Amino acid sequence: MALLRCSKIQLDRIYSKAVNVLTFLKKLMNITGMSEQWVTARIKQNEDSKCILWKNLKDLILAHPDTKKKVDIFALSI
Repeated sequence: MALLRCSKIQLDRIYSKAVNVLTFLKKLMNITGMSEQWVTARIKQNEDSKCILWKNLKDLILAHPDTKKKVDIFALSI
């Protein structure tokens, strides 16, 4: 909580303090290899920060056809 300066963090979500939502969106698109629509549908707002659910990343790790992307997504989730 202190590192991201978020007052309410839920354990089942991955957080990133993004100044610009578009930048956060593009970074997630690059890391996951998924479309803008896929990423946009899964970004959640939590007060002043954006997050993506751990469940979404886990499902993507299990189903993604690109092994390198699976490793990248796993690293992001840690």
